[in-house]
Amino acid sequence: MTHRDSLPVAVVGGGITGLTAAYRLVQQGRVVRLFEAGEHLGGCVQSEREDGWLVEAGPNSVQENSPALTKLIAELELEAHKLYAQPAAKNRYIVRNGRPVPAPLSPPGLLSSPLFSTGAKLRVLSEILMSPKTRTTDISLAEFGRSHFGRELVDYGLNPFVSGVYAGNVEKLSTRHAFPSLWEMERAHGSIIRGQIKAAKAKRASGHAGGPPKIISFAEGLSTLPSALATRLPAGAVELRARVDTLVPGDPWKLVWSHEGTTHTEEFGAIVLALPAVALSRLRIGALGERPLAGLEAVEYPPVSSLFVGYTREQVAHPLDGFGVLVPSSERRDVLGVLFSSSLFPGRAPAGHVALTVMTGGALRPELARLDLVPLLDVVRRELGDLLGVRGEPVFVRHNVWPRAIPQYNLGYERFLESMVRCERDCPGLFIGGHVRDGIALPACVTSGEKLAARVAGG
Repeated sequence: MTHRDSLPVAVVGGGITGLTAAYRLVQQGRVVRLFEAGEHLGGCVQSEREDGWLVEAGPNSVQENSPALTKLIAELELEAHKLYAQPAAKNRYIVRNGRPVPAPLSPPGLLSSPLFSTGAKLRVLSEILMSPKTRTTDISLAEFGRSHFGRELVDYGLNPFVSGVYAGNVEKLSTRHAFPSLWEMERAHGSIIRGQIKAAKAKRASGHAGGPPKIISFAEGLSTLPSALATRLPAGAVELRARVDTLVPGDPWKLVWSHEGTTHTEEFGAIVLALPAVALSRLRIGALGERPLAGLEAVEYPPVSSLFVGYTREQVAHPLDGFGVLVPSSERRDVLGVLFSSSLFPGRAPAGHVALTVMTGGALRPELARLDLVPLLDVVRRELGDLLGVRGEPVFVRHNVWPRAIPQYNLGYERFLESMVRCERDCPGLFIGGHVRDGIALPACVTSGEKLAARVAGG
């Protein structure tokens, strides 16, 4: 063991990535100190139960599509608390011409779907004939989608999907960085449809069940996961409301942090950074107060508002038989989409009631995310009335705003990735991960934390 290996490891950032990294490092026998600037762990993963309602301030569900996530849930003994989405959740609605239309669930379903025109369906069928292609430059997701499926599929398929995942702009998002699997599938197969068929066959041949990944949560919400991770850390390992100001490279590293006006300095063998882009950009790394990651301040993070509203069942005309409804930007409405929260999992609303989570804002309509509650309720009341036949006032309301919600992996994102690689290279013992580098979804953050811990162990 080297001198550096005998020293504690600092993990800066207490979201899912930082918690996973800290948990794995403790398992490796390392002494860990986790610094979180906020008042709680888990980042945007926050669940609140009140009077029979269960509110998710951030993500409402997660796809169990990562071996790392499945393994972690089992290790933390959370299997008994895990919930699978109810069968109806496989249904999705997309707004077209002002009304929710069921989205096709399979290629055969697309042929009979009223969501797309005959011309759009024929364009999709012809996509299977495309040849493998190696692109020399990145392109936007919209351009990529149009080259394969045409404009209509982009407007009423890709656009609402991306709004639901990134709250982003398909004309700016990078195909290579935001959806690398599509980029690689085109390179290997040409046709995305043909690539998906081959991937499904390979999965079945390997003995794994076919079909899409299962959607899960927990009986008391997704915050069950970060809470369980936190309980596995030793007493005294976590510092909340702790702002890390400066890192000074060396053997050992020096970390300067402050809490309630008091400044502290500690020594570490390695530093793990699991922070949003803005926090990384402001971090001083060096004896002279250098900011080698200052360029990350330019990463776009549009605001998103999450309004959880509860109604009696009689107030809502729509059957709510699905995951929710997504709204393409071409429909020019004032919401990104509506999750049917109480249809997804049991226990989200009292008996005789339903819960909806309305998302507004994003890259295309950021001003809507910044509305105060009263004007936002006016907007939501009108939209829910038009789209779902909701009548009257909600009987329960919770409003959460994320001023910087989701990093946008837009065209040119490689410059941000390169700056993180360069910073690590120039500062041995520094390891950077999280949603700004390794993917925005919760499973990607778990995998990022695992990777960070493994990299620390490998030196």
